Amino acid sequence: MRLTFLGTGTSGGIPMINCNCSVCRSDNPKNKRLRCSIMIEVKGLHILVDTAPDLRQQFLRQPFPKIDAVLFTHSHADHIFGLDDLRRFNYIQQAPIPVYGNPETIQRLQTIFDYAFVKTDWHPGRPNLTAAVIEQPFHINDVFVIPVPLNHGKQQILGYRIGNFAYCTDVSHIPAESYALLSGLEILILDALREKAHPTHFNLQQALSEAQKINARQTYFTHMSHKIDHEKHGALLPANMAFAYDGLALEV
Repeated sequence: MRLTFLGTGTSGGIPMINCNCSVCRSDNPKNKRLRCSIMIEVKGLHILVDTAPDLRQQFLRQPFPKIDAVLFTHSHADHIFGLDDLRRFNYIQQAPIPVYGNPETIQRLQTIFDYAFVKTDWHPGRPNLTAAVIEQPFHINDVFVIPVPLNHGKQQILGYRIGNFAYCTDVSHIPAESYALLSGLEILILDALREKAHPTHFNLQQALSEAQKINARQTYFTHMSHKIDHEKHGALLPANMAFAYDGLALEV
């Protein structure tokens, strides 16, 4: 399995509009963060997690030949508003693309992007998607996907586990029953917004504490704001933890 970080930034992206802070002005490419998304290549499939508003830019920078499915963590704008650009892959593949999410997410997608789910003849000017509501573990062809219930503030969202890898972004609380779904991981990807506390995201100290509790062989943090400097804060992390960055590719 191969993981590629397409974006590791928070909702405003880094650099932020009209910000002159040291991270936004940094020359370090690892401090340039598009909105959060990841590509999973496994058993011949390309499974995208979330369609960030930067999806077109992400795929121009790091091309992939196809998208076999999309897993949605939740329905916030920074995780869904690149959905329309899936139409290019419909055109290339000449087939609908299945998208997966919890009931709230699927309902929101079908409301905001109603034209993408119309059951009529396929048209190249719009996405052609099929929706699947996740209520339990499921298969995408031969790939077994385990949804991991998480809390994003008061909102119930999903992380995902495939094999010994799990992706948990936009998290402020992990329900007790979800820890069993995160045991024995080789790679954990976890939300770490900033140092200061936040009502809907783990801050850095909380992320470190949760990572230690889950005890994956290696943890990578994502969804960082401009309050996280890759080198400065990265130097403070334990040896088995690191900040991800756009373009980072991992083999699991």
